[in-house]
Amino acid sequence: MSSSSLQDLMAGLEQELRRLHYKEQTISYHHRIWKRIITFFKKKGVDHYTEELGMRFLDEQYNFFELEEAGKLTSTISNAFRAVRMLGDFQQHGSVLRREHKQLELLQTDEFKELLRRFAGYCRQKDYSKATQDYLRRHNEQFLSFLESQKIEQVADITAKHVSAYINTLLGYSHQTVGSHLYSLRSFLHYLHISELHPQDLAETIPPLKARQQNRIPSVWTPEQVTRLLGVIDRGNPSGKRDYAMFLLATCLGLRTVDIKHLKLDNLKWRDNRIELIQSKTSRPLSLPLLPDVGWAIIDYLKNGRPKVESPYVFLRHLAPLEPFSDANHLDRTVLKYMKLAKIPVSSQRKRGMHSLRHTLASRLLQENTPLPVISDILGHISTDSTAVYLKVDVDMLRACALNPEAVFES
Repeated sequence: MSSSSLQDLMAGLEQELRRLHYKEQTISYHHRIWKRIITFFKKKGVDHYTEELGMRFLDEQYNFFELEEAGKLTSTISNAFRAVRMLGDFQQHGSVLRREHKQLELLQTDEFKELLRRFAGYCRQKDYSKATQDYLRRHNEQFLSFLESQKIEQVADITAKHVSAYINTLLGYSHQTVGSHLYSLRSFLHYLHISELHPQDLAETIPPLKARQQNRIPSVWTPEQVTRLLGVIDRGNPSGKRDYAMFLLATCLGLRTVDIKHLKLDNLKWRDNRIELIQSKTSRPLSLPLLPDVGWAIIDYLKNGRPKVESPYVFLRHLAPLEPFSDANHLDRTVLKYMKLAKIPVSSQRKRGMHSLRHTLASRLLQENTPLPVISDILGHISTDSTAVYLKVDVDMLRACALNPEAVFES
């Protein structure tokens, strides 16, 4: 595929898009961008596609890099960027990797659809948490879709070479993302073998990935930034009441984003002033005090902001359909909106999503000398090992944890 001319590459990609049931309107839109790319490449005297030159096309035509750095990319520029990356993916892997999952069904063959359903049943029998079941299904749906693009339609035809080719598509992603994909892939391939669907346990062909969980320093907010963020939320309108209550659940109680989205009315134990739920990530029960500020914010939203629809969930979308937030929505855009209103700097070097508000609570508790086991209980961690990463945020606390070499040798 890499030696194909630009015209042939685009023709092959168009055929793949039709196989994936992309709408003709979408294909025509990509056609218009591709024609401009062809013209650009001809002016440069190049007949074969390179992603480097594709990115130069974006920069010269749209001032891409400067606008990206400033966070001012328009939908038109983002779509052009998607078209460029799609060409690069198809040239290198013969597959369309970056697809809008909500709009398209990834799998095209009935056998693979049924296989994924059976694997989902296996995960339920293993009593995996819902969050784990979801990402195992999602990741392996992508793997099976990749196999379809390589003309593989029978489980028995999967080889170590196909597994390796798929792993190559993960190059460039974060260490954490690659690690979760490889874990999902191992689970799936092992399932194929123990279910006697494949003669070889291809999970053994996946290379190990050294754990780096403790290498990452969590992103945290200063108290002043948290105050500014909460202060710009318009609590006079329904969506503002909702967002304020959700942010308080993260900043004051450290709830995970998925648990905030999945919070139900019956999780609120008003008589006992507690929130009790089963965590999506660990499937373990969690009981937290319903602090006054948090409780009154939720009451304000339920009485004066929440859409009047029948739903067991506390927080709902305020645009049709009036339903809970999807699992794919991590509320990062909501945080970003208020960051811009509060004039809090947005940096690509530091994560500033909902999860960073949870990190901030852990860091603050640590600075107040709260014991790690207590922080673990509040955050719903299975062990204090998960909580220990927050030690990296506070240099003074790190110094307090350091060993005295002389005392060690004396003992």
